[in-house]
Amino acid sequence: MKQTIIAVINQKGGVGKTTTATNLAAQLASAKTSVLLVDLDPQGNASSGLGLEKENLDATSYEVLFGHATLDQAVQPTGREGLYVLPANANLAAAEMELVSVLQREFALRKALQHAAYDYIIVDCPPALGLLTINALTAASCILIPVQSEYYALEGLGQLLATVQRVKEALNPGLDLLGVVLTMFDKRTSLSEQVSDELHNHFGDKVFNTVIPRNVRLAEAPSFGKTIFEHDRWSKGARAYKQFAKEVAKRVNG
Repeated sequence: MKQTIIAVINQKGGVGKTTTATNLAAQLASAKTSVLLVDLDPQGNASSGLGLEKENLDATSYEVLFGHATLDQAVQPTGREGLYVLPANANLAAAEMELVSVLQREFALRKALQHAAYDYIIVDCPPALGLLTINALTAASCILIPVQSEYYALEGLGQLLATVQRVKEALNPGLDLLGVVLTMFDKRTSLSEQVSDELHNHFGDKVFNTVIPRNVRLAEAPSFGKTIFEHDRWSKGARAYKQFAKEVAKRVNG
């Protein structure tokens, strides 16, 4: 199996980006499949959502980006089979400014990951189109866009896709759109259906068949440092992410 690097990206906050990155990584990981979750968001929610103490780390994605630590020194086991995390904490907020003066600044993450021996690398991007996100796009094989089913869901997507196109032309010609996944879906509302229709009109078969429902158990899980599968494996959210991970694996390997 060739290595696949998936950047989970949307410059809007609160669209289920970290929830998607974390639970997708957890579901793809197994005895036969190794997954590295790269936390590239200064909020560090992917790290704390897997139970890591963010503030007590010797090395994080910040140190790795600037060559102060190797990937192996910074990567943490999560205690879950096949799942590892490159954690982040508030230190990473400074990277956006500090990268500006670095030579080949867009390639820092790609360089850091070049010898990484994982089947999947999932990058949880910050909710902004700055240099950290550009680094993720330059390193990635493909992008995954979570879109919340709400009024302004498609607002900003044009800007995001234009950025992706620029990176593809200038820095990473192999970058592809893996797909768009609808999150926080409430089938009782006509609005969710409208957003779904709009997405299908824009993206066609790039929209995943699986939709992620609005689910209390999904929202609770990170506060316990757990994935949805550990928190409530029979919940609607867990079933949806299990199905979604199958779809992702099929697209990647198909």
